[in-house]
Amino acid sequence: MRITFLGAAEEVTGSCFLVETSRTRFLVDCGMFQGGRDADGKNHDALDIDVRTLDFVLLTHAHIDHSGLLPRLVVLGFRGPIWCTEPTADLLGVMLPDSAHIQEKEAEWSTRRRVREHRRGEADPAPLYTVVQSLQTLKQLKPVKYGNEARPHDTVRCRFRDAGHILGSSFIEVQVEDGPQARKLVFSGDLGQPGHPLVRDHEFPSEADVLIMESTYGNRLHRPMAETLTELAEAVTDTLVNRGGNVVIPAFAVGRAQDIVYLLLRLHREGRVPDMKIYVDSPMALEATKVTLKHLDTLEPEAREGMAWLRSRRGQPEILFTQDVEDSIAINQVRSGAVIISASGMCEAGRIKYHLRENLPRAESAVVICGFQAGGTLGRRIVDGATTVRLFGDEVPVRARVHTIGGLSAHGDQAALLDWLGHFERPPGSVFLVHGERSTQHMFRDVIVDRLGWPDIRVPAPGETVEL
Repeated sequence: MRITFLGAAEEVTGSCFLVETSRTRFLVDCGMFQGGRDADGKNHDALDIDVRTLDFVLLTHAHIDHSGLLPRLVVLGFRGPIWCTEPTADLLGVMLPDSAHIQEKEAEWSTRRRVREHRRGEADPAPLYTVVQSLQTLKQLKPVKYGNEARPHDTVRCRFRDAGHILGSSFIEVQVEDGPQARKLVFSGDLGQPGHPLVRDHEFPSEADVLIMESTYGNRLHRPMAETLTELAEAVTDTLVNRGGNVVIPAFAVGRAQDIVYLLLRLHREGRVPDMKIYVDSPMALEATKVTLKHLDTLEPEAREGMAWLRSRRGQPEILFTQDVEDSIAINQVRSGAVIISASGMCEAGRIKYHLRENLPRAESAVVICGFQAGGTLGRRIVDGATTVRLFGDEVPVRARVHTIGGLSAHGDQAALLDWLGHFERPPGSVFLVHGERSTQHMFRDVIVDRLGWPDIRVPAPGETVEL
């Protein structure tokens, strides 16, 4: 048996792991690379394997850095089943066509630019995949319930268990037979922070022969939720009441947007933030919210009660989901009293860039960053204190206040990751750290060795194949 780390090796995005035995070949995750100038090239060059020989795919959750190359896999000839949880399948019905639409639009934009710049002799850029191809991918999904055993192959048994990250997220326990040997592999996916406002806390594994473990926040601790809510309330109140501006919140349309709306409503119910208009400027966020309401049984009881209140509420705060481009443009005429939640979470694409262009130069406005910002992304440059950023070809000054609220992260911090690892009855035979920046992974490896005494912790290189 061997594992090849095709993505999320010494970096956060592009999750993709190839498992091969004498009887089967399959992938765990098939995600898109995000952030940095080389991301487009990586995505075009990814999946340099014979995908037609793959038997199946196991998917931990719907975020694009874990699922975004599934249609590419289908374009290249994969025709097998894609196993995932039921909420994940529903979310993919929203996310993959949206991702394809972005691919198509970016290809059109690149073609127009090539023509405008009279660059003859170059081939027209092609999208990674089209909307039609993304819809074909959805037909290959095999949804399963949390905890139920799935048999994707006669030598493989697996269970999807709640990872507490976003709706439908899972870590996957995979029992693989290879001749006379059988090994239990555990893929952590992305693990959530306990006390998450909407989704339930993650479950715990008890044993594994091989563990592929995320390490996104393995080098830091999040602020407690109580302090985080206070920080969010103060940022919103100061901006809307004292400074007379807007609050712009870049947020992933799936998971983070719903979290923030829920927390703002909670703070308003408690009298900690003023009346306001909440603009959720993302058609995909609206569809993801509908999926969330469909799967209320997977959420925390308190969140279910909050959702019921949201359905019955009247008056303030007013929540406006925008669909049309015209409605999105109209938001930029609002100069005060608005909280604008828009995709994407790392500020790399979508409508958020227009809202940043309008509000970053305004000292009375604020930008609230509440999620991980990968190196090379616009969001990371803002967090790192850039005085100007480039948007749509223009240099835009950063005068707005920037608040980084790490306690709202859907990723578990170092303490949460160590607690999850501490529930193993004995150390796994092999542990591979993935989903983290290289410096973070090496720091977290040392912490695991020091705190838990585990002897064999490895940080695989991109493309590395490990024989087990």
